Amino acid sequence: MILDSCDIPVVLAPLAGGPSTPELAAAVSNAGGLGFLAAGYLSAAELAARRARLAELTSRAFGVNVFVPGPPGDAARVRQFAAEIKPDVSGAGAGLGEARHDDDDWDAKIEYLTADPVKVVSFTFGIPGADVIAGLRARGSEVWVTVTSLDEARRAAAAGADLLVAQGYEAGGHRGGTSDAPEEAVGLLALLQLISAARLATPVVAAGGIATGSAIAAVLCLGARAAALGTAFLDCPEAATALVQRSALHGAAPTRLTRAFSGRTARGIENGFLRAHSGSAPAAYPEVHHLTSPMRKAARQAGLADYVNLWAGQAYPLTATVPAADLVRDLWQQAQAALGRVASAFPSA
Repeated sequence: MILDSCDIPVVLAPLAGGPSTPELAAAVSNAGGLGFLAAGYLSAAELAARRARLAELTSRAFGVNVFVPGPPGDAARVRQFAAEIKPDVSGAGAGLGEARHDDDDWDAKIEYLTADPVKVVSFTFGIPGADVIAGLRARGSEVWVTVTSLDEARRAAAAGADLLVAQGYEAGGHRGGTSDAPEEAVGLLALLQLISAARLATPVVAAGGIATGSAIAAVLCLGARAAALGTAFLDCPEAATALVQRSALHGAAPTRLTRAFSGRTARGIENGFLRAHSGSAPAAYPEVHHLTSPMRKAARQAGLADYVNLWAGQAYPLTATVPAADLVRDLWQQAQAALGRVASAFPSA
């Protein structure tokens, strides 16, 4: 397993949609963790270019994360939502985008990653077909699948996944499993215990609300092979995080699950658009994502935080402004200290 070659059990969550950069992934891998490059929202050609840049920056292992396409949303509900949000979009100085459904260049990305394999390919938003998993594994890639429930964990393991990324309710950004229903969300500690009790042979990486070394130690104690962190890296200089989002990370507003920005449930820092439209936003990804994309782009450029998807996990106030490599090493030192304190406080008989 590729994690065996990592000095530090810290994985960079992919951070699709802006923050992901080759520089950030390389910094994490070079520090001893495992960096990931997000393929979401990129064409296969754009992914290849970023992967080539990443390979120039590190000789260590890294992974690539891919979105699994889902079914189209309800077109009538999308049109209704478009009419509802039009005044807000205009207020941000933009127009509505085309509410189209697409597969995020799925076939081309799978073809590219099969022809030119990487050490790890992880999947979000669903469980790829067993043929896709087998094809990537045959080329030497480990296949990781994001799961948010015990049922998803069982199905991903049965499909041939090499590792399960167990994502808890606390995580920032999109829920990465097959289920988009917020009422089905499970906290990370509960999810890890459920998976452990099921005695699945597939190893697990823990994700969701992890921001400190003590939290890393906790998930390791619950059987995880490593901890995946995303929000913790958003304010690192290597990340391409928008200035308006960096500023929000230093605030104290609560986070909330919403479909308002993309049509898929995601956790972000509360702002005006989220509060106004979370109750009516349909489950229609990526149609709503494309619908609001011009608004979000214009708002990022203008610094209008009320119209931007401020994705962040529940522990976002703990986010540090430090280089990614320093963060990886500091977190691991904290984790080792936490594990040592537990061992000293409760020595074996």
